Amino acid sequence: MTQVERHTYDVVVIGAGGAGLRAAIEARQHGLRTAVVCKSLFGKAHTVMAEGGIAASMGNVNSNDNWQVHFRDTMRGGKFLNNWRMAELHAKEAPDRVWELETYGALFDRTKDGRISQRNFGGHEYPRLAHVGDRTGLELIRTLQQKIVSLQQEDKAETGDFEAKIKVFAECTVTELLKDGDRIAGAFGYWRESGRFIQFDAPAVVLATGGIGKSFKVTSNSWEYTGDGHALALRAGATLINMEFIQFHPTGMVWPPSVKGILVTEGVRGDGGVLRNSDGKRFMFEYIPEVFKDKYADNEDEADRWYTDPDGNRRTPDLLPRDEVARAINSEVKAGRGSPHGGVFLDVSSRLPAEEIRRRLPSMHHQFKELADVDITAEPMEVGPTCHYVMGGVEVEPDTAAARVPGLFAAGEVAGGMHGSNRLGGNSLSDLLVFGRRAGLGAAKYVDGLDKRPAAAQSDVDAAAERAVRPFDPRGGGVEENPYTLHSELQQSMNDLVGIIRKAGEIRQALAKIEEIKGRIPSVAVEGHRQFNPGWHLAIDLYNMILVSECVARAALLREESRGGHTRDDHPGMAANWRNRLLVCSTDGNEVSVDEQPQIAMREDLFELFEIGELEKYYTDDELAAHPGRKA
Repeated sequence: MTQVERHTYDVVVIGAGGAGLRAAIEARQHGLRTAVVCKSLFGKAHTVMAEGGIAASMGNVNSNDNWQVHFRDTMRGGKFLNNWRMAELHAKEAPDRVWELETYGALFDRTKDGRISQRNFGGHEYPRLAHVGDRTGLELIRTLQQKIVSLQQEDKAETGDFEAKIKVFAECTVTELLKDGDRIAGAFGYWRESGRFIQFDAPAVVLATGGIGKSFKVTSNSWEYTGDGHALALRAGATLINMEFIQFHPTGMVWPPSVKGILVTEGVRGDGGVLRNSDGKRFMFEYIPEVFKDKYADNEDEADRWYTDPDGNRRTPDLLPRDEVARAINSEVKAGRGSPHGGVFLDVSSRLPAEEIRRRLPSMHHQFKELADVDITAEPMEVGPTCHYVMGGVEVEPDTAAARVPGLFAAGEVAGGMHGSNRLGGNSLSDLLVFGRRAGLGAAKYVDGLDKRPAAAQSDVDAAAERAVRPFDPRGGGVEENPYTLHSELQQSMNDLVGIIRKAGEIRQALAKIEEIKGRIPSVAVEGHRQFNPGWHLAIDLYNMILVSECVARAALLREESRGGHTRDDHPGMAANWRNRLLVCSTDGNEVSVDEQPQIAMREDLFELFEIGELEKYYTDDELAAHPGRKA
């Protein structure tokens, strides 16, 4: 029998970023004993990298903003492949979640009349992002952390036990979800410091593990983002949706090497920064979508060039949706107009006074000055696309965040559907708040409705332990494999062959490489003991990265069109036969399969929010005729 440390809870939340903490708060406030399990240190969540702001239609800067406009922008950004119910709930509830953060103690930047300030961001019609300089994600995590601590203090005052109803397990990795029949029964993992095994007995698990970026060589994601939640859900019997859609943030640093891949917040462009090629030209005006071409204006002062969108708003093309900006940068580099190190120039120093840059963008200024000796108040940055966000994730029920496996819930980046084929900047932070709360609430209601708690079989715990220690005694035969070598080969393959621009032949090469690496996994060997062993940690992460990378590649090969974060060089443009088709990944434990699933038709009152002209790009005449109330 496996030696394992056991804990019993009502809800286990895996991940301590914004989504996980908000889910834990909700479950705890409904009286459930809740565990928060985080792979790294508490407070060191990737949410802190979301610097620009939280998208919420509060109307503090422009009173014309409302949830309907936010909903429209989100659907447009996702090219209408979004789960419209998730987009609706998100747009309606985001303002309440921001105001709620303020009651928890968040300190937002203010307008002159004292309201929460909001800034422009790509794809948003009005200034909509509530922000704390360029440290919004950090403030969000700080605030939610403090709320957790305050709840623990309430428990201590009431029961004498600081961790009576909510406890954080930091530096603890979950390797498997445990089930009783078809229902969740808990989770199995290990302490990263000691290697000791730990088992959580719980009828409900909330996945809030973030993204998959460490499968790519150039990424803004930190080391934790190895697709753990995606893979855990798949192996437990859940499905993943929209996995072909990977967002390459247009502005990651490409030079110097010390900061390669690190994100330059969209707030730099929101506050006036512009993109230039090696000729000094603001090239984004060449990539304005056709629908805006006749609205383009070229004033005498190039710094004030603008175009007008369909609603009469002046826009800078530097703030087009992220997928469009990333493709434009890629095109400039391929045409030989890139910066010396394979990117383009992002210039804010010629647009704002130095003191204003330091005031508005303190983290950007400090970070790049300290890490790279780049002074953004005096010189442009060299930037290019970096793997940033996965739109795909666990397929969930919108109102409860429940996956297909009873007792399993997901929120934040690990959940799919909300963003369709492309996420708008700022929607990630409001997404994790809205659906983190809903996941915690859904888990609480699920547990309250149970007549019997599920229990995991000891044989399943023993099997999970055996899989975890297999790298210490590899069974592949032949040459032992180094986990770092396999990880590097996977990253290079995904970066080169399933990156920002894709072709069928290259995707097939990537799938062949993935199959080759899968065949070498049983031979992965690590030395030493389980204590303080990063090679062992990576060997375990490889199982997840390989599984999720295969989902991305198989879905990308099947979708023969270009839409949002998925660009096929051999199938340019959106294809009519793909506009309402979703791709769903599942596994039988050995093979990944991808199946098509029709998109659920949008509710009539939401459909009527859109103009007929833009709907014609996404719907057939027969489909439009079924909606007589649409705008003409």
